[in-house]
Amino acid sequence: MSSDDAPTRTREETVALGVELVAHLDDDELGLPDLIDRLESVTSSPAVTREILEEAERQGVIDREDAVVRVHGSGIVRFDSQVITREGDFSCRRCGAGISTGHFLRLDAGELGPFGSSCIRKVTGRE
Repeated sequence: MSSDDAPTRTREETVALGVELVAHLDDDELGLPDLIDRLESVTSSPAVTREILEEAERQGVIDREDAVVRVHGSGIVRFDSQVITREGDFSCRRCGAGISTGHFLRLDAGELGPFGSSCIRKVTGRE
């Protein structure tokens, strides 16, 4: 696997990673399109995205009303311990730009990345 290929995950692992990402967002409330934009860093499959949303709702991580999502997560991403950087030849998982420093988000369900410095902030809700 080259340095910018996404790791192979099962559907269940992808759903768990998506739910955990949602639980760590720095937003209390956001529009459904904004949440889906962030979940595209986990999966490009609409069916898996729907599964992530349903599981997050079932676990009490989110409440959905129309196109507004309220997040009841476990807290924000701790950049000092949950975001690591690696040097290499990467493509940002969010925007596709070529980057030499990849930012990776470490969650209990797995690692997500690489992202550029601004995209990691957008994915986690810091921007």
